[in-house]
Amino acid sequence: METVADSNNDGFAAVSRFAPSPTGYLHLGHLVNAICVWGVTRALGGAVILRLEDHDRGRCRPEYETAILEDLEWLGLAPDRGLPAEFRGGETPYRQSDRGARYAELLEGLAARGLVYTCRCSRREILERTGPQPGELCYDGHCRDRGYDPGSAAGVRLRLDTGAVAFDDVLAGRLSQDPSRQCGDVLLRDRHGNWTYQYAVVVDDWDREVNLVIRGEDLLESTGRQILLGGRLGRETPPFYLHHPLITDTRGRKLSKRDFSRGLRDYRAEGWTPERVLGAAAMGVGLGIRGERLEAGEIPGLFEESELVARLREMFPARRRQPEGARI
Repeated sequence: METVADSNNDGFAAVSRFAPSPTGYLHLGHLVNAICVWGVTRALGGAVILRLEDHDRGRCRPEYETAILEDLEWLGLAPDRGLPAEFRGGETPYRQSDRGARYAELLEGLAARGLVYTCRCSRREILERTGPQPGELCYDGHCRDRGYDPGSAAGVRLRLDTGAVAFDDVLAGRLSQDPSRQCGDVLLRDRHGNWTYQYAVVVDDWDREVNLVIRGEDLLESTGRQILLGGRLGRETPPFYLHHPLITDTRGRKLSKRDFSRGLRDYRAEGWTPERVLGAAAMGVGLGIRGERLEAGEIPGLFEESELVARLREMFPARRRQPEGARI
């Protein structure tokens, strides 16, 4: 059976988010995403949320959070919600590690409906049963019949039915994915008690009324399962999705913090200006700019007359003025 995602958000202005993880310093790859988020959303007259996705408590560090906030301020990229001052002030609903109670509440709701179960399998154990898997690890359902034990030091998975999810990506067009064959039952909380990316982002986007998800094409394969998960939680209308090209290194590989890609801090230390860094990121994915420099205030202009934004304007009500308090 095919599930069709109909993103009908009539009556809402665009709300998107920039959501880095504080597991390292920002690099040009993050900046490409920031340019797309701020540029497209502001060209639509919408609002940008800053969210810090620190769900992986083993890898996130306070110094990286501090650096992210400082880098965004240096670049001149200011969100409408999730202001740097809120993060510096302590607990905030825009930091995932502050939202554990909300994630737990919704998990118990899924458990009450018999939709989740406890899983004790490690990646190694799964591969021992299935043999080598090309690409993404697909869970084999080994623990499906064990039920849910809320007090157990184990992972928690959501049961997924077999079937395709059809949805529209603003750039890629109509797509179809079958999460049950891609990844199997989705892990919501791992064996170490960490909430997973797939679960936390769906809950956060729903709670903050994010209706336009702009992210790199490396996350395209997560879309179908996130639409399904949102529906299980109670989200009636999924967001629109726009997956943009990635900036790569000289070998054609995606820039990664794990690969020790040069961070924005390195460029700053070498004397680069914010305009030069923004210009380098924009040119890295083929955005046409004059010269080699780009000011933060010029970013929406890169998209305002594009076919991409024209398509989105048909989806969202056009608003010529920025929302109150908006700035870039």
